[in-house]
Amino acid sequence: MESKTVQNLFADRMLVARRSFIREILKVTEKPDIISFAGGLPNPSTFPVQQIADAAAAVLRESGAEALQYSTTEGYLPLREFIAERYAAAKQLKVSPDELIITSGSQQGLDLIGKVFLNKGDKVLLETPSYLGALQSFSLCEPVFVHLPMQEDGVDVAALEAAVTSEWPKLFYTVPEFQNPSGISYSTERREAVAGVFRRFSTCLLVEDDPYSELRFMGEKKPPLKAFLGDSSILLGTFSKVVAPGMRLGWICANKTIIDKLVIAKQAADLHTNYFTQRVVYRHLKDNSLDTHLSSVRELYKKQRDAMVLACERSFPLDVRFTKPEGGMFLWVEMPAGSSSLDLLELALKEKVAFVPGDAFFADSRGKNTMRLSFSNCNEAAIEEGIQRLGKVMKEYLSSLSH
Repeated sequence: MESKTVQNLFADRMLVARRSFIREILKVTEKPDIISFAGGLPNPSTFPVQQIADAAAAVLRESGAEALQYSTTEGYLPLREFIAERYAAAKQLKVSPDELIITSGSQQGLDLIGKVFLNKGDKVLLETPSYLGALQSFSLCEPVFVHLPMQEDGVDVAALEAAVTSEWPKLFYTVPEFQNPSGISYSTERREAVAGVFRRFSTCLLVEDDPYSELRFMGEKKPPLKAFLGDSSILLGTFSKVVAPGMRLGWICANKTIIDKLVIAKQAADLHTNYFTQRVVYRHLKDNSLDTHLSSVRELYKKQRDAMVLACERSFPLDVRFTKPEGGMFLWVEMPAGSSSLDLLELALKEKVAFVPGDAFFADSRGKNTMRLSFSNCNEAAIEEGIQRLGKVMKEYLSSLSH
């Protein structure tokens, strides 16, 4: 069939869908001489390779036939029980295993939520900037995105309340802990204020994405928004940052009414998440201390974060601003208005350093002068060298704009 004919057969939604900019830029950064701050990749040195191998062998040895069979859509019950128990112990959040569904990474969770809740033209509230993967996933449902301004400790609550009451949105998507891409974390007071809006107005559902809270290496732990809202919100989690991303295991936590609809959507998508992987991850978590593992991950990431912040302070022009997160994997950089991080990337790649231009994290045309830097997958020496190169290019580029 000729390509022109095929083009006419695509669904309308594919006309607005776009490839992930990050997935595309990763193809460029695969070259070994490139220092890449682009991908939000966990450091592979933290992956528990031997423990996973031991867990896989144990699962196959003790219950191989069962682990290789079809299973339930909701997910392996002992794994859901583990998640519920950890919520209670680590976050003082009481949930039932029946309020959890295991997904193929939290990205599938976003896809299922979009399918269950969004009709074409529905409005979705987003932080400014917002996670690219959520934009990509929800966009297939053809909603209308409404960006809300962010402040240093979270979303502008007045703007949020005004949007909830005037725009009649279906969802508010938020990453309140070490947001991807900005690294911003909501203060406890801001979380309480946001929860207050959703207690007063029940026409919009809060969707809380929480991939990074276990990666806090500075400051005090904060409760998830769901702790303030109970079963009137959705919370997503993932093992990608605390075990390994290649396992592709995440989950959705929601009330039973929502879970029932998500089960229907997931049955249509893939019947169930990889059952063998669920069994292996559970066995790994049962046999090894997650807290001990996370302690070493946090120690490593803090060193890398500190190295990047210090390098940015030394190398970036004074009129370039950047965040200093207390956890997570990212810094957010803002150059002066009128500059273009896409133009800067072209110059930076010639110096063998890469990042993600910030406009990829907006549903509209804003953010052209911003960028995301990831510190999690580079050692301290590479961070110092890469930021030094980037700072040099940035100074030359910004100087050229002023002449």
